[in-house]
Amino acid sequence: QIVLYRAIDKNIDKKLINLYTLQCMKTDKISLKEKLLELWQLYFTFFKIGAVTFGGGLAMLPILERTLIDKLKWTTKEDLMDYYAIGQVTPGIIAVNVATFIGFNKQGILGGIVATAGVVSPSVIIITVIAFFLETFSEIIWVQKALKGINVAVAALLTSILWKFIKGATKYWNKIIGFILVVISFVLLVFLKLPSPIVIIGGAIFGIITHVISSSKSMKIKENEKWALLKKSKLPKSQN
Repeated sequence: QIVLYRAIDKNIDKKLINLYTLQCMKTDKISLKEKLLELWQLYFTFFKIGAVTFGGGLAMLPILERTLIDKLKWTTKEDLMDYYAIGQVTPGIIAVNVATFIGFNKQGILGGIVATAGVVSPSVIIITVIAFFLETFSEIIWVQKALKGINVAVAALLTSILWKFIKGATKYWNKIIGFILVVISFVLLVFLKLPSPIVIIGGAIFGIITHVISSSKSMKIKENEKWALLKKSKLPKSQN
């Protein structure tokens, strides 16, 4: 009987192990399928964004907001602004850097590569096609007129983006201080011709200094409030 029970237990254990391995294989297949679908969605999303964007990475911001924040919920407005700020000081094009950041957040290194490939692919395809007909393409009158119209639209788009950046950047500061910082940065960039990475690094240093000062002030205020509460709690005892 003992031998029979052991044999039954072994058979049951084997069946359980087989069921567990089959279940693991199924879950692995499902997770792999989901990962491939998400990678394809990353590539196709950034391919569409890269295909319809004129004027560089800054002109891409409204499309990124509508697609990545409002529709897909892949990121937040604050994070997107941070990606743009980091993209200014890191090597490469802003649009490519932003796509790399978002792809990396979604699917790690592979996601960053796929998103970057997606945003770059339309430009590579279009430029390759135009390169064969470059001489005749640039001489076509309707193409010249279309490009002039596109430049005007992009200028208006960049103006609206600039206003959004100013509002988003100054809401964390006192309005007067934020406006002064915007004006100083504009003067340094446009009139004094300072490189943009230096201005951005200067703004980062200023932000760190103000954070340290404000945090020390808040700590002092909290300490004063604690002392005031302690004094109030001791007053009744002393009166008694």
